[in-house]
Amino acid sequence: MTEQKPLVEIKDLNHWFGDGDQRKQVLRSINLTVQPGEITILLCPSGSGKTTLLTMVGGLRSAQNGSLRIFNEELRQTSKTNLTRLRRKVGFIFQAHNLMPYLNSQQNVRLGLEVVPEWLEQGRAAMNYRCNEVLGQVGLGERIDYFPSKLSGGQKQRVAIARALAASPQLLLADEPTAALDKDSGRDLVDLFRTLARDNKTAIVMVTHDNKILDIADRIVKLEQGSLVE
Repeated sequence: MTEQKPLVEIKDLNHWFGDGDQRKQVLRSINLTVQPGEITILLCPSGSGKTTLLTMVGGLRSAQNGSLRIFNEELRQTSKTNLTRLRRKVGFIFQAHNLMPYLNSQQNVRLGLEVVPEWLEQGRAAMNYRCNEVLGQVGLGERIDYFPSKLSGGQKQRVAIARALAASPQLLLADEPTAALDKDSGRDLVDLFRTLARDNKTAIVMVTHDNKILDIADRIVKLEQGSLVE
């Protein structure tokens, strides 16, 4: 039987901000692997380096020291072309929903598909069908044509979540995805995450302070002062 390779593999990862006397270490000897279909929850106080770590795993910030591999490819010092290709396999959910105010819900979600060549080949009708499907999954099937100005904070967050899920990413990075949601919506969301991990073998790394959803984790890791504690 072929050994399963981790989708995320981090070894001795260190990161600093600033220079000279102002240089501050924010990540310290991070070692972490995440397997396909595994849900890993990071419990982190503010200022612990969790956003830095998530953006580095997603290829949005360059690694300075150590090894950071996703999909069995090293991110450190890789080419911009290769980085772009790898990012297309990653879904991002960050605390700021970053919706385009002049686009409706469907159009905002479609942005997540328009960067994926396979979806562009299928055409606008197929993309719209997929957008409507995933908006329905997050409880916004009746707000497909709504613009962000007509949506509540929790609804905006669910549009951003739909955008991240639309292309069925192999790796999902989520920073406080339930923070703007009520209890029932938050539970529906994490159940959707669990289905994604089980059926698509999506690896999920989620930062949360919501103790009510810790039960979905295969593993819980604490990030304290830049260091991981299992």
